Amino acid sequence: MAQQLLPRRGQWYKRSDLNAIFEVVAIDEDEGTIEVQYFNGEIEELDQSSWQLLTLSAAAPPEDWTGAIEADDFDFGETNFDAPTSLDDALNFLDSGDY
Repeated sequence: MAQQLLPRRGQWYKRSDLNAIFEVVAIDEDEGTIEVQYFNGEIEELDQSSWQLLTLSAAAPPEDWTGAIEADDFDFGETNFDAPTSLDDALNFLDSGDY
């Protein structure tokens, strides 16, 4: 029997049934839900029992972490910070509230 991977925010996984990678973007412990975003931008909410039924493997974040986002379309304007260079940098920046 394969070991069940636990959902972790910011972690990337591969669904073997869809041959697609996704990132866990939110976990709601109270509701028992896990929100995932696929590399193509699609968002899906799963309950704990659905998560346990998935055949998953850990995946490396894609080199182009922007995924479905057209980064060239963003107007970052004048900022006092460097644009994030990785998904972890972006999540840490958002978590900090310094924007």
